[in-house]
Amino acid sequence: MHRVRRIASVGQSLWLDYIRRDLLDTGALARMVEDDGVAGLTSNPTIFQKAIVGSSLYDREIRALAGRGVSDPVAVYEALAVDDVRRAADVLRAVYDRTAGADGFVSLEVAPSLAHDGRGTLVEARRLHALVERPNVMIKVPGTVEGLAALEELVAESINVNVTLLFSLERYERVVDAYLRGLERKAARNEQLSNVASVASFFVSRVDTAVDRELEARLAAADDQKERPSIERLLGSAAVANAKLAYEKATELFGGARFVRLKEKGARVQRLLWASTSAKDPRFRDVKYVEELLGPETVNTATPETIEAFRDHGEVERRLDRDVGRAREVMAELERLGVDLRRVAADLEVQGLKAFADSFAGLLQGIGDKVAAFGQASR
Repeated sequence: MHRVRRIASVGQSLWLDYIRRDLLDTGALARMVEDDGVAGLTSNPTIFQKAIVGSSLYDREIRALAGRGVSDPVAVYEALAVDDVRRAADVLRAVYDRTAGADGFVSLEVAPSLAHDGRGTLVEARRLHALVERPNVMIKVPGTVEGLAALEELVAESINVNVTLLFSLERYERVVDAYLRGLERKAARNEQLSNVASVASFFVSRVDTAVDRELEARLAAADDQKERPSIERLLGSAAVANAKLAYEKATELFGGARFVRLKEKGARVQRLLWASTSAKDPRFRDVKYVEELLGPETVNTATPETIEAFRDHGEVERRLDRDVGRAREVMAELERLGVDLRRVAADLEVQGLKAFADSFAGLLQGIGDKVAAFGQASR
Protein backbone atom coordinates (compact mmCIF):
# COMPACT_ATOMS: atom_id res chain seq x y z
CA MET A 1 0.00 0.00 0.00
CA HIS A 2 1.52 3.34 -1.04
CA ARG A 3 1.89 6.39 1.18
CA VAL A 4 -1.23 8.33 0.24
CA ARG A 5 -3.54 5.38 0.62
CA ARG A 6 -2.03 4.63 4.05
CA ILE A 7 -3.39 7.95 5.40
CA ALA A 8 -6.66 6.12 6.05
CA SER A 9 -4.82 3.73 8.38
CA VAL A 10 -4.65 6.45 11.05
CA GLY A 11 -8.37 7.18 10.72
CA GLN A 12 -8.06 10.30 8.58
CA SER A 13 -9.91 10.88 5.31
CA LEU A 14 -8.12 12.50 2.39
CA TRP A 15 -10.19 14.87 0.27
CA LEU A 16 -9.13 16.63 -2.92
CA ASP A 17 -9.10 20.44 -2.82
CA TYR A 18 -9.61 20.89 -6.55
CA ILE A 19 -12.18 20.55 -9.30
CA ARG A 20 -11.96 21.06 -13.04
CA ARG A 21 -13.81 19.62 -16.01
CA ASP A 22 -10.91 17.47 -17.25
CA LEU A 23 -10.67 15.83 -13.82
CA LEU A 24 -14.07 14.37 -14.60
CA ASP A 25 -13.83 13.92 -18.37
CA THR A 26 -10.60 11.90 -18.22
CA GLY A 27 -11.59 9.73 -15.27
CA ALA A 28 -8.75 11.21 -13.18
CA LEU A 29 -10.98 11.70 -10.15
CA ALA A 30 -12.20 8.12 -10.33
CA ARG A 31 -8.59 6.93 -10.46
CA MET A 32 -7.66 9.03 -7.42
CA VAL A 33 -10.58 7.50 -5.54
CA GLU A 34 -9.51 4.01 -6.54
CA ASP A 35 -5.72 4.34 -6.33
CA ASP A 36 -5.18 6.96 -3.61
CA GLY A 37 -8.24 6.45 -1.47
CA VAL A 38 -9.46 10.01 -2.04
CA ALA A 39 -12.76 10.12 -0.16
CA GLY A 40 -14.17 13.57 -0.89
CA LEU A 41 -13.70 16.84 -2.76
CA THR A 42 -13.84 20.52 -1.84
CA SER A 43 -14.27 23.54 -4.08
CA ASN A 44 -14.29 27.29 -3.59
CA PRO A 45 -14.57 30.44 -5.73
CA THR A 46 -10.81 30.58 -6.33
CA ILE A 47 -10.74 27.01 -7.62
CA PHE A 48 -13.67 27.66 -9.96
CA GLN A 49 -12.13 30.93 -11.19
CA LYS A 50 -8.94 29.12 -12.19
CA ALA A 51 -10.90 26.27 -13.78
CA ILE A 52 -13.51 28.22 -15.75
CA VAL A 53 -11.72 31.47 -16.57
CA GLY A 54 -8.17 30.16 -16.56
CA SER A 55 -8.78 27.41 -19.11
CA SER A 56 -10.70 26.82 -22.32
CA LEU A 57 -12.29 23.62 -20.99
CA TYR A 58 -15.65 25.27 -20.42
CA ASP A 59 -15.76 27.48 -23.49
CA ARG A 60 -17.92 25.16 -25.58
CA GLU A 61 -20.54 24.99 -22.86
CA ILE A 62 -20.40 28.74 -22.23
CA ARG A 63 -20.93 29.29 -25.95
CA ALA A 64 -23.86 26.87 -25.96
CA LEU A 65 -25.45 28.51 -22.93
CA ALA A 66 -25.05 31.94 -24.49
CA GLY A 67 -26.61 30.60 -27.68
CA ARG A 68 -29.64 29.55 -25.68
CA GLY A 69 -29.95 33.03 -24.21
CA VAL A 70 -28.22 32.31 -20.88
CA SER A 71 -25.85 35.26 -20.71
CA ASP A 72 -25.98 36.33 -17.06
CA PRO A 73 -22.56 35.42 -15.61
CA VAL A 74 -24.08 34.15 -12.35
CA ALA A 75 -26.45 31.83 -14.22
CA VAL A 76 -23.64 30.59 -16.46
CA TYR A 77 -21.32 29.98 -13.49
CA GLU A 78 -24.04 28.14 -11.63
CA ALA A 79 -24.82 25.88 -14.58
CA LEU A 80 -21.14 24.98 -14.97
CA ALA A 81 -20.36 24.57 -11.27
CA VAL A 82 -23.46 22.55 -10.45
CA ASP A 83 -22.77 20.20 -13.35
CA ASP A 84 -19.20 19.64 -12.11
CA VAL A 85 -20.34 19.10 -8.53
CA ARG A 86 -23.04 16.65 -9.58
CA ARG A 87 -20.59 14.63 -11.67
CA ALA A 88 -18.00 14.61 -8.89
CA ALA A 89 -20.68 13.56 -6.39
CA ASP A 90 -21.66 10.70 -8.68
CA VAL A 91 -18.04 9.52 -8.83
CA LEU A 92 -17.82 9.65 -5.03
CA ARG A 93 -21.24 8.12 -4.43
CA ALA A 94 -19.72 4.66 -4.03
CA VAL A 95 -17.56 5.99 -1.17
CA TYR A 96 -20.62 7.60 0.39
CA ASP A 97 -22.57 4.34 0.19
CA ARG A 98 -19.70 2.16 1.38
CA THR A 99 -19.11 4.37 4.45
CA ALA A 100 -22.84 4.71 5.19
CA GLY A 101 -22.74 8.46 4.67
CA ALA A 102 -19.56 9.17 6.62
CA ASP A 103 -17.48 10.15 3.57
CA GLY A 104 -17.79 10.67 -0.17
CA PHE A 105 -18.86 14.33 -0.03
CA VAL A 106 -18.42 17.14 -2.55
CA SER A 107 -18.58 20.73 -1.28
CA LEU A 108 -20.16 23.71 -3.03
CA GLU A 109 -19.88 27.17 -1.48
CA VAL A 110 -22.54 29.83 -1.05
CA ALA A 111 -21.75 33.22 -2.60
CA PRO A 112 -19.05 35.09 -0.62
CA SER A 113 -21.24 38.21 -0.57
CA LEU A 114 -23.48 36.43 1.97
CA ALA A 115 -20.74 35.96 4.58
CA HIS A 116 -22.36 38.39 7.02
CA ASP A 117 -25.95 37.68 6.00
CA GLY A 118 -27.20 34.76 8.06
CA ARG A 119 -30.66 34.68 6.53
CA GLY A 120 -29.27 35.02 3.02
CA THR A 121 -26.78 32.21 3.67
CA LEU A 122 -29.59 29.94 4.87
CA VAL A 123 -31.78 30.63 1.84
CA GLU A 124 -28.90 30.18 -0.61
CA ALA A 125 -27.68 26.98 1.07
CA ARG A 126 -31.15 25.47 0.83
CA ARG A 127 -31.41 26.46 -2.82
CA LEU A 128 -28.01 25.03 -3.79
CA HIS A 129 -28.69 21.82 -1.89
CA ALA A 130 -31.94 21.34 -3.79
CA LEU A 131 -30.33 22.32 -7.10
CA VAL A 132 -27.46 19.83 -6.91
CA GLU A 133 -29.88 17.13 -5.77
CA ARG A 134 -27.30 14.66 -4.52
CA PRO A 135 -27.26 13.16 -0.99
CA ASN A 136 -23.48 13.52 -0.81
CA VAL A 137 -23.29 17.25 -1.48
CA MET A 138 -22.02 19.47 1.35
CA ILE A 139 -22.90 23.13 1.28
CA LYS A 140 -20.04 25.37 2.39
CA VAL A 141 -21.04 28.23 4.66
CA PRO A 142 -18.63 30.71 6.26
CA GLY A 143 -17.80 30.27 9.93
CA THR A 144 -18.71 33.88 10.60
CA VAL A 145 -20.89 34.82 13.56
CA GLU A 146 -23.77 35.28 11.13
CA GLY A 147 -23.08 31.93 9.52
CA LEU A 148 -23.50 30.02 12.78
CA ALA A 149 -27.27 30.53 12.91
CA ALA A 150 -27.50 29.20 9.36
CA LEU A 151 -25.39 26.19 10.36
CA GLU A 152 -27.75 25.26 13.18
CA GLU A 153 -30.80 25.57 10.95
CA LEU A 154 -29.28 23.61 8.08
CA VAL A 155 -28.23 20.74 10.35
CA ALA A 156 -31.72 20.70 11.84
CA GLU A 157 -33.01 20.36 8.27
CA SER A 158 -30.62 17.45 7.52
CA ILE A 159 -28.50 19.45 5.06
CA ASN A 160 -24.80 18.53 5.13
CA VAL A 161 -22.60 21.50 5.95
CA ASN A 162 -18.92 22.33 5.52
CA VAL A 163 -18.21 25.28 7.82
CA THR A 164 -15.28 27.14 6.29
CA LEU A 165 -12.64 29.76 7.13
CA LEU A 166 -12.05 28.85 10.77
CA PHE A 167 -8.86 30.08 12.40
CA SER A 168 -9.45 30.30 16.16
CA LEU A 169 -10.39 27.91 18.96
CA GLU A 170 -12.99 30.36 20.24
CA ARG A 171 -14.88 30.41 16.95
CA TYR A 172 -14.48 26.67 16.56
CA GLU A 173 -16.19 26.06 19.91
CA ARG A 174 -19.13 28.17 18.74
CA VAL A 175 -19.32 26.16 15.53
CA VAL A 176 -19.54 22.90 17.48
CA ASP A 177 -22.22 24.40 19.72
CA ALA A 178 -24.30 25.39 16.68
CA TYR A 179 -23.87 21.93 15.17
CA LEU A 180 -24.99 20.25 18.40
CA ARG A 181 -27.99 22.58 18.71
CA GLY A 182 -29.08 21.55 15.23
CA LEU A 183 -28.80 17.89 16.16
CA GLU A 184 -30.65 18.46 19.41
CA ARG A 185 -33.55 20.00 17.51
CA LYS A 186 -33.72 16.91 15.30
CA ALA A 187 -33.55 14.65 18.35
CA ALA A 188 -36.39 16.59 20.03
CA ARG A 189 -38.54 15.77 16.97
CA ASN A 190 -37.48 12.10 17.16
CA GLU A 191 -35.87 12.41 13.74
CA GLN A 192 -33.02 10.34 12.36
CA LEU A 193 -29.64 11.85 13.26
CA SER A 194 -27.33 9.75 11.11
CA ASN A 195 -28.58 11.35 7.88
CA VAL A 196 -26.65 14.58 8.32
CA ALA A 197 -22.89 15.16 8.34
CA SER A 198 -20.70 18.19 8.86
CA VAL A 199 -17.05 19.18 8.85
CA ALA A 200 -15.40 22.23 10.40
CA SER A 201 -12.72 23.56 8.04
CA PHE A 202 -9.81 24.78 10.15
CA PHE A 203 -7.28 26.67 8.03
CA VAL A 204 -3.64 25.90 8.70
CA SER A 205 -0.81 27.31 6.59
CA ARG A 206 -2.24 30.83 6.52
CA VAL A 207 -1.77 30.98 10.29
CA ASP A 208 1.96 30.33 9.94
CA THR A 209 2.24 32.86 7.12
CA ALA A 210 0.68 35.59 9.27
CA VAL A 211 2.42 34.71 12.54
CA ASP A 212 5.83 34.20 10.93
CA ARG A 213 5.56 37.64 9.36
CA GLU A 214 5.29 39.09 12.84
CA LEU A 215 8.07 36.90 14.19
CA GLU A 216 10.39 37.95 11.36
CA ALA A 217 9.72 41.59 12.27
CA ARG A 218 10.60 40.87 15.90
CA LEU A 219 13.78 39.10 14.80
CA ALA A 220 14.81 42.11 12.76
CA ALA A 221 14.21 44.41 15.72
CA ALA A 222 15.73 42.16 18.41
CA ASP A 223 18.59 43.81 20.28
CA ASP A 224 19.12 40.93 22.66
CA GLN A 225 20.97 38.20 20.77
CA LYS A 226 19.87 35.66 23.39
CA GLU A 227 16.26 36.29 22.38
CA ARG A 228 16.80 35.49 18.73
CA PRO A 229 17.08 31.66 19.03
CA SER A 230 13.81 31.46 20.97
CA ILE A 231 12.05 33.51 18.28
CA GLU A 232 13.59 31.46 15.48
CA ARG A 233 12.38 28.23 17.10
CA LEU A 234 8.81 29.51 16.85
CA LEU A 235 8.90 29.99 13.09
CA GLY A 236 6.57 27.56 11.38
CA SER A 237 5.10 26.28 14.65
CA ALA A 238 1.96 28.35 15.29
CA ALA A 239 -0.34 26.68 12.76
CA VAL A 240 0.28 23.11 13.91
CA ALA A 241 0.05 24.14 17.57
CA ASN A 242 -3.25 25.89 16.88
CA ALA A 243 -4.58 22.83 15.06
CA LYS A 244 -3.47 20.42 17.78
CA LEU A 245 -5.27 22.46 20.43
CA ALA A 246 -8.38 22.53 18.24
CA TYR A 247 -8.22 18.75 18.01
CA GLU A 248 -7.82 18.49 21.76
CA LYS A 249 -10.93 20.67 22.14
CA ALA A 250 -12.80 18.51 19.62
CA THR A 251 -11.92 15.38 21.58
CA GLU A 252 -13.24 17.04 24.73
CA LEU A 253 -16.47 18.32 23.17
CA PHE A 254 -17.35 15.16 21.29
CA GLY A 255 -16.39 12.97 24.24
CA GLY A 256 -18.68 14.89 26.59
CA ALA A 257 -22.11 13.95 27.86
CA ARG A 258 -23.90 16.37 25.56
CA PHE A 259 -22.71 14.67 22.39
CA VAL A 260 -22.73 11.15 23.84
CA ARG A 261 -26.51 11.44 24.25
CA LEU A 262 -26.80 12.39 20.60
CA LYS A 263 -24.33 9.72 19.47
CA GLU A 264 -26.49 7.07 21.11
CA LYS A 265 -29.24 8.18 18.72
CA GLY A 266 -26.98 7.95 15.67
CA ALA A 267 -25.35 11.40 15.51
CA ARG A 268 -22.01 11.79 13.77
CA VAL A 269 -18.98 13.67 15.02
CA GLN A 270 -18.46 16.95 13.19
CA ARG A 271 -14.96 16.21 11.97
CA LEU A 272 -12.23 18.81 11.86
CA LEU A 273 -11.08 19.32 8.29
CA TRP A 274 -7.58 20.66 7.79
CA ALA A 275 -7.68 23.20 4.96
CA SER A 276 -4.98 25.34 3.39
CA THR A 277 -2.52 22.49 3.83
CA SER A 278 -0.03 23.40 1.11
CA ALA A 279 3.19 24.68 2.64
CA LYS A 280 3.76 28.30 1.56
CA ASP A 281 7.29 28.65 2.97
CA PRO A 282 10.03 26.79 1.05
CA ARG A 283 11.95 26.32 4.32
CA PHE A 284 9.35 23.76 5.42
CA ARG A 285 8.63 20.28 4.10
CA ASP A 286 6.03 20.53 1.37
CA VAL A 287 3.98 17.87 3.16
CA LYS A 288 4.36 19.44 6.60
CA TYR A 289 0.64 20.14 7.10
CA VAL A 290 -0.32 16.63 6.11
CA GLU A 291 2.29 14.75 8.13
CA GLU A 292 1.97 16.73 11.34
CA LEU A 293 -1.83 16.67 11.41
CA LEU A 294 -2.46 12.96 10.89
CA GLY A 295 -5.03 11.70 13.37
CA PRO A 296 -8.34 9.86 13.64
CA GLU A 297 -11.78 11.30 12.88
CA THR A 298 -10.34 14.15 10.84
CA VAL A 299 -10.15 15.14 7.18
CA ASN A 300 -7.30 16.71 5.23
CA THR A 301 -8.25 18.42 1.97
CA ALA A 302 -5.18 18.79 -0.21
CA THR A 303 -4.29 20.10 -3.63
CA PRO A 304 -3.18 17.70 -6.37
CA GLU A 305 0.39 19.00 -5.94
CA THR A 306 0.43 18.26 -2.21
CA ILE A 307 -1.03 14.81 -2.78
CA GLU A 308 1.63 14.10 -5.41
CA ALA A 309 4.37 15.28 -3.01
CA PHE A 310 3.03 13.04 -0.27
CA ARG A 311 2.88 10.13 -2.68
CA ASP A 312 6.59 10.67 -3.30
CA HIS A 313 7.98 11.24 0.21
CA GLY A 314 5.22 11.60 2.82
CA GLU A 315 5.51 9.73 6.12
CA VAL A 316 2.37 8.23 7.68
CA GLU A 317 2.40 8.36 11.45
CA ARG A 318 -0.24 9.47 13.94
CA ARG A 319 1.04 12.80 15.27
CA LEU A 320 -2.00 14.97 15.81
CA ASP A 321 -2.48 14.16 19.49
CA ARG A 322 1.22 14.02 20.35
CA ASP A 323 3.28 16.81 21.94
CA VAL A 324 0.17 18.78 22.88
CA GLY A 325 2.14 20.19 25.81
CA ARG A 326 4.58 21.68 23.33
CA ALA A 327 1.65 23.21 21.44
CA ARG A 328 0.61 25.03 24.62
CA GLU A 329 4.18 26.22 25.14
CA VAL A 330 4.24 27.63 21.60
CA MET A 331 1.04 29.58 22.25
CA ALA A 332 2.40 30.87 25.56
CA GLU A 333 5.65 31.96 23.93
CA LEU A 334 3.80 33.77 21.15
CA GLU A 335 1.68 35.56 23.74
CA ARG A 336 4.81 36.55 25.66
CA LEU A 337 6.23 38.04 22.48
CA GLY A 338 3.05 40.03 21.93
CA VAL A 339 1.69 37.96 19.03
CA ASP A 340 -2.07 38.08 19.55
CA LEU A 341 -3.54 34.92 17.98
CA ARG A 342 -7.10 36.18 18.35
CA ARG A 343 -6.26 39.28 16.35
CA VAL A 344 -4.41 37.17 13.80
CA ALA A 345 -7.45 34.89 13.43
CA ALA A 346 -9.80 37.85 13.03
CA ASP A 347 -7.54 39.40 10.39
CA LEU A 348 -7.25 36.09 8.53
CA GLU A 349 -11.03 35.70 8.45
CA VAL A 350 -11.39 39.15 6.89
CA GLN A 351 -8.62 38.44 4.40
CA GLY A 352 -10.04 35.03 3.52
CA LEU A 353 -13.50 36.41 2.89
CA LYS A 354 -12.06 39.19 0.74
CA ALA A 355 -9.95 36.75 -1.26
CA PHE A 356 -12.96 34.57 -2.03
CA ALA A 357 -15.09 37.63 -2.84
CA ASP A 358 -12.39 38.93 -5.20
CA SER A 359 -12.08 35.49 -6.82
CA PHE A 360 -15.83 35.28 -7.29
CA ALA A 361 -15.92 38.77 -8.81
CA GLY A 362 -13.06 37.83 -11.13
CA LEU A 363 -14.85 34.61 -12.03
CA LEU A 364 -18.04 36.43 -13.00
CA GLN A 365 -16.09 39.10 -14.90
CA GLY A 366 -14.19 36.44 -16.82
CA ILE A 367 -17.37 34.58 -17.69
CA GLY A 368 -18.99 37.83 -18.80
CA ASP A 369 -16.01 38.57 -21.04
CA LYS A 370 -16.21 35.13 -22.62
CA VAL A 371 -19.95 35.42 -23.23
CA ALA A 372 -19.43 38.82 -24.87
CA ALA A 373 -16.56 37.53 -27.02
CA PHE A 374 -18.54 34.52 -28.18
CA GLY A 375 -21.48 36.78 -29.00
CA GLN A 376 -19.30 39.04 -31.14
CA ALA A 377 -17.73 36.07 -32.90
CA SER A 378 -21.14 34.72 -33.89
CA ARG A 379 -22.23 37.98 -35.53
